[in-house]
Amino acid sequence: MNVAEFLQLQARERPDAIAIAEPIKGRWANRKLPLKQRYRCLTFQELDDDSSRLAAGLHAMGIEQGTRLALMIPPGCEFVSWVFAMFKAGMVSVLIDPGMGHKNMIDCLQRVETEGFIGISLVQAARTLLRSKFPAAKKNVTVGRRWFWRGPTANQLRRTEVGEFECFKPHPTDPAAIIFTTGSTGPPKGVHYCHQNFYHQVLQIQQQYGIEAGEKDLPAFPLFGLFNAAMGVATIIPKMDPTKPATVNPEHIIIPIQDWKVTQSFGSPALWETVGRYCSENHVRLPSLKRILSAGAPVPPRVLRRMRQAMAEDGDMHTPYGATESLPVATISATEVLNETAQKTAAGRGTCVGSRFSGIQWRVIQITDSPISDLEETTEVAVGEIGELIVQGPVVTSHYVTHAEETKLHKIPDGETFWHRMGDVGYFDSSGRFWFCGRKGHRVQLPNQTLFTIPTEAIINQHSRVYRCAVVTVMCRGTAEAAVVIECWPEHRTTSRADEQQLLDEIKRLAAENPLTSSITHFLLRDALPVDIRHNAKIFREKLSIWAQEKIGL
Repeated sequence: MNVAEFLQLQARERPDAIAIAEPIKGRWANRKLPLKQRYRCLTFQELDDDSSRLAAGLHAMGIEQGTRLALMIPPGCEFVSWVFAMFKAGMVSVLIDPGMGHKNMIDCLQRVETEGFIGISLVQAARTLLRSKFPAAKKNVTVGRRWFWRGPTANQLRRTEVGEFECFKPHPTDPAAIIFTTGSTGPPKGVHYCHQNFYHQVLQIQQQYGIEAGEKDLPAFPLFGLFNAAMGVATIIPKMDPTKPATVNPEHIIIPIQDWKVTQSFGSPALWETVGRYCSENHVRLPSLKRILSAGAPVPPRVLRRMRQAMAEDGDMHTPYGATESLPVATISATEVLNETAQKTAAGRGTCVGSRFSGIQWRVIQITDSPISDLEETTEVAVGEIGELIVQGPVVTSHYVTHAEETKLHKIPDGETFWHRMGDVGYFDSSGRFWFCGRKGHRVQLPNQTLFTIPTEAIINQHSRVYRCAVVTVMCRGTAEAAVVIECWPEHRTTSRADEQQLLDEIKRLAAENPLTSSITHFLLRDALPVDIRHNAKIFREKLSIWAQEKIGL
């Protein structure tokens, strides 16, 4: 169950096919040059050979299998090659979003007790200066030029003789990686990924969407390069900051899609919001693009509609649902959303995330904020009743490496196996689809009513000037009240106090007319809502609750 074996298979079956294409600075947008002069390319054979040399080099350094090494390299050929090298060598990759901020990064790396760093020169410089914080980090490899520290460089490791090196043969539950959550609901937590998790992720995604070897994918999330190479799909790296998808230059996505005739692309809803709007306003078509995947937060129907119009006529956009701890869980197509579920979502019924993947078992149980020590303690709710979603399957991770108490809170023992509590609330419909109604921890519990974020916010979002909003809890003399914080479209922001008052009056009337929103007491405007790093779409409602409390002055 080592994903690296998929790469070895692809190298044998299509050795000369391009596995990765990375834009060359200053050249990639010059369409007068041939593609191979604008992009650095690796074939499947070259990627397999390079990752094997790196893996052999790690062994030559005396690094034992199971060692935790932080992998801190920008997206590109180097990153993908190192991910496979780590799998082949039997190391445990520690993967952290650089956008979470220096303080969070240092805390995460300390918590996971990192034993070494594989990183660019700047990372190694920081590691050297902060060596007292990482006393166990003795095995370090510099990707690029080494400055004033010791240890080999990646290019030195590449000169290692592969000889009789063999790919690591793991037990399915052997550790493969530690991937940190974004911290959108609490502190970032290190999720333990074993080899079977990655193995089944590749199989489930490929089978569900009918992805075929020979396709080309443009991923706006670096780890998708791993899945692509395992499936025989070429990865076309875009020129963008993956931690800021909402601010991407649309042309940096569109040009490589058109140049390479990309057939598939993965990105957050915030990225497709930006790209879709550009395509609509400039009449841009992407006829080769037959499959778009978007995850991380609910995708607004307007985004689905715009991208559906821009891509191949017989193509579709899909929104897989899941979490860092369990992905994929369910999926739904843009066609299904636009033809059926979008109207119900706008009316406050929640967001339908679709039907489960074949490898997933799921249940909706009564909501509780307490740990559950055994599955027998749970009670399933009826179809249509909002409850808490729990899942089980080979892609579901077993525990948090850094937060033992969070493991107790999020896992439910069930004999020799376990279930994961997604932390999401919603309900099953009569077709067995799950309707997402928000995060469990974000529900607003009033004395006589509980407001769930997604259904409630959908009513306020109907106003033409509202881009998005967030319903949060504020306290008034010890009693919980509901406040809604509203972000307008940039072109529809208020221009005067009178305009602001008129907008708030309109929104208050809209809220008063619907039982889902009639109990909202406070209405506030804010230029931009705080959102997560990875997808730029999950709203930090905990921060907004504090801000609203201070703004109202209760």
